[in-house]
Amino acid sequence: MSQNTVEEAVAAKSRQPDEEPDPAPGEQETGVGDEAPGWLSQVPYFLVLSTMSAGIVIVAAAHFKRGPALIAGALMLAAVFRALLPPHKTGMLAVRSRWVDVVTLTGLAILLIALAWVAPQLS
Repeated sequence: MSQNTVEEAVAAKSRQPDEEPDPAPGEQETGVGDEAPGWLSQVPYFLVLSTMSAGIVIVAAAHFKRGPALIAGALMLAAVFRALLPPHKTGMLAVRSRWVDVVTLTGLAILLIALAWVAPQLS
């Protein structure tokens, strides 16, 4: 008796009566591969995070007007992603309910734009 025969027998006994048998190794199930991979839902979060990081680096380089403006842009980008993308594609941008996230992100972006506007220009 080969190992494949034993594995098939064990799998047949453990399978529920209404389950269909597993496809052969060369066959592909219908419907598999139609969805996007799970990591793809984190792409909007990565874009916001990288833009935010770039803004922090610019602030660290003593550009106190450009840096907060870029960070505010990242927050607005996050608000747009949170408002327009479906819940399963927002990834870690979804923290609270949709409207609370959008209002919070937009409010923080407006405050940072005001901060960048009133910050003194250092030469």
